[in-house]
Amino acid sequence: MKIAWGKNAKMKRQPVVVSTKPGLPFGVDSDTDEAEKEETAGANTNCPGTKPLDTAESLQHLGDKLAEEGKYHEALCRWEAALTLAPDNAILHEQKAQVLLEVGDAWHALTAATRATELDPLWPEAWVTLGRAQLNFGEPDSAILSFDKALVIKHDHDGAKADRETAVRLVKKRGQLHSSGLSTNKRRFTVGENSVKGAEGEEKADETAVPSG
Repeated sequence: MKIAWGKNAKMKRQPVVVSTKPGLPFGVDSDTDEAEKEETAGANTNCPGTKPLDTAESLQHLGDKLAEEGKYHEALCRWEAALTLAPDNAILHEQKAQVLLEVGDAWHALTAATRATELDPLWPEAWVTLGRAQLNFGEPDSAILSFDKALVIKHDHDGAKADRETAVRLVKKRGQLHSSGLSTNKRRFTVGENSVKGAEGEEKADETAVPSG
């Protein structure tokens, strides 16, 4: 999975977060407004390097830059802070899922990608990322369904096609193992630039396995 921060995002359909209290956190001060500012500041300052008055957009851009530099944990920290300000930003959830896959946290990647599809069910990239997370979590059947949804939205999505083929191969291999009585516990692999290679390597290993007993 080749990650391109910003390029992978929806350039024409950036989510717009509408505040229920226009002007916050820079509007007219009141006791309630001040309390909310302090709460937001506390959330942001949990991440080293964040400032109380950082906006969701600035935190997102900073996270994008850190991700491009391979500083994944720092990027996640900025995006988490941004999500406290813009929890319904599908792009943030999807990018978070990608980075979580990179650092090997398949479960949280799956939950983040699921949230992205819930917020924007017509965004194919969100479904592709969810499918990859499901593959990493050992759920190729669910991954196929996610890739199918991506292809319904964008029928020529090369990434969805390639990863769907990988998922289908894993399901077939699992069926072969079931019929031969072999264990199907080792069905997970890391989705990255060599994801297909990883799956093929796993299949070769399975083919040389000898039934115990």
